[in-house]
Amino acid sequence: MSWAWRIATIAGIPINIHGTFAVLIIFLLVSGLAAGRGIASAVSSVLFILAIFVTIILHELGHALTARRFGIKTRDITLLPIGGLARLERMPDVPRQELWVALAGPAVNVVIAVGCYVLLLVATGIAPVLTLDPSAAGFLGRFTAVNFALAIFNMVPAFPMDGGRALRAVLAERLDYTRATEIAASIGQGLALVFGLVGLFANPILVFIALFVWMGASSEATAAGMRAALTGIPVSRAMVTDYRTVPAGSRLRQAVELVLMGDQRDFPVVDYAGEIVGILTRDQLMSALSQQGPAGMVDEAMTTAFETVDAREMLDGAYLRLQQSSSPVLPVMDEGRVVGLLTAENVAEYVMIRGALAPGRRG
Repeated sequence: MSWAWRIATIAGIPINIHGTFAVLIIFLLVSGLAAGRGIASAVSSVLFILAIFVTIILHELGHALTARRFGIKTRDITLLPIGGLARLERMPDVPRQELWVALAGPAVNVVIAVGCYVLLLVATGIAPVLTLDPSAAGFLGRFTAVNFALAIFNMVPAFPMDGGRALRAVLAERLDYTRATEIAASIGQGLALVFGLVGLFANPILVFIALFVWMGASSEATAAGMRAALTGIPVSRAMVTDYRTVPAGSRLRQAVELVLMGDQRDFPVVDYAGEIVGILTRDQLMSALSQQGPAGMVDEAMTTAFETVDAREMLDGAYLRLQQSSSPVLPVMDEGRVVGLLTAENVAEYVMIRGALAPGRRG
């Protein structure tokens, strides 16, 4: 993710912080001072927010470590002003596993909240008041209340919250995965409409949440539909077969000529025997042209760290690998030779064509 920097690595998982998070901290300090609350009060507010974001890291680690138990790796966890994002390599294929992964995050918040509540009860001897109001509760009391609130909010049965994924997992125990996603997404969009209507008359923040939930539900439904459309289809059915290659040892001007000839943007680089030795992407070509000019060498601009996909591999798995890859194209191989290219654009076009065809004529 751009504008994100690594601040730690926990259990082998990189923890990143987005640049906009620093903007949030500065905003809290400045707004606190501008309101005449004093430096101590402004710093206290910032420390409280930092404590909340520590719990968000723990929440996301709950997801990540549970997913690891099912053989699913986490690429990284990124802190954003609106929360945290754990990027799993893939979602579990087994509904019961997805349910456990979804519940693990809110469970962490519940454990933290209960632990803090017991600590306050033992320390004061009376049941603490759980409120977000700074004037009615101390630091630990508000911290406890926030963790309970995070657990409840994340269990709202709407994407992209954990409750939406838990609902989809429960439905997928009895229904097709795509149908389960459609139902969960519809419920989420219905809740988004309710949030939006209430927000118009009560709290504008609910309007923002409604938009967030609506977009999350739509995105999840689209992704599930894409997955269903690609299942059982070999890569050879959707790959680009009309493509050009760039010879190793050639000048950049030759790649420029190929770009201008058509709409291909990324090129396999092959040696004299026709074997692939690298990938030259459009971004690499533009960067090399600005530094070396058209007389620069393709060998110096291309990347030799690339993935390939077999023509007989299933398209859903190949598309997932393409999304996770740092390259915008995957060369398609058959018996050691390049026979096509796989890009996100041509996969999307293939899905559109299948959707346009009558069910009885699909191929």
